[in-house]
Amino acid sequence: MINTLWLRTFCTLAEIKHFTRTAEALHMTQSGVSQHIQKLEEQLETQLLQRERPKFTLTEAGQRLYHEGQRILTSLSNLNYLVTDDPSDAGCIRMLSPGSVGLRLYPQLLALQQQYPKLHLDYRFAPNSAIEQALTDAHAELALMSAKPRLAEIHYEAIASEALLLVTPAAITTPTWQTLLDLGFIDHPDGQHYADALLSANYPEFQHSAQFRKNGFSNQIALLLQPVSMGLGFTVLPAYAVSAFSEPCRIRAHHLANPIEQQLYLCSHQQKVLPNRYHTVITRIKQALYDTSP
Repeated sequence: MINTLWLRTFCTLAEIKHFTRTAEALHMTQSGVSQHIQKLEEQLETQLLQRERPKFTLTEAGQRLYHEGQRILTSLSNLNYLVTDDPSDAGCIRMLSPGSVGLRLYPQLLALQQQYPKLHLDYRFAPNSAIEQALTDAHAELALMSAKPRLAEIHYEAIASEALLLVTPAAITTPTWQTLLDLGFIDHPDGQHYADALLSANYPEFQHSAQFRKNGFSNQIALLLQPVSMGLGFTVLPAYAVSAFSEPCRIRAHHLANPIEQQLYLCSHQQKVLPNRYHTVITRIKQALYDTSP
């Protein structure tokens, strides 16, 4: 393997074309420059300079080494920059969250990207179980979860909470247990998790979500309330998702006697150090969620 110190000396000499001035540029002695060139020739077993004292010219091998050496030295310099440079306002952000909080955060993070155009946002909606696995498999660096992570390798911090709401068609003013049985359940990836939390605290008859006839399922948070608005069933959703529905007059969100708020956890992998750009995003996330109005 070529010694990069010798290679740098050779390329500088080939560019300056003078031993004394090369020594001055590299803060070396002239004999030190000569030794580097000699060692490089010995290692490569070829002549690099045609010496015509006090001048010299590059041999054909020397010309090739100079052009390739410059490319290598430039790459090494760029590598050092890439490894050590860690800007707070540039680079790709890969993150996940449940759809509800995503509906609130995504516009905020797009505004952040407008502020810092070199930030690139890769934001995906997913249920809690998929989010935890994505962090473990390094498919994302940052996530929000509405359930406490189960895996030991996930670092988490509770940063906010959002209310769970029972949502029915607008005509339902008093959602009795029988009313819910008659309506049927519109399910979604976190439907069982949300229903267990809210309904068990407010209906003594509730045991599990399978007690309800399933009248539909959607994994698209923006479409989930459409069947509810058409009278096809009820569902349980966080407040952020309910407030984002485009036809609020066609649904009714019920604040039950025993309100339930779910924690939102900011999550990352325990063994990974997040680059500075992620801390910029985390600051914006906390600002957005501390303003609790949906």
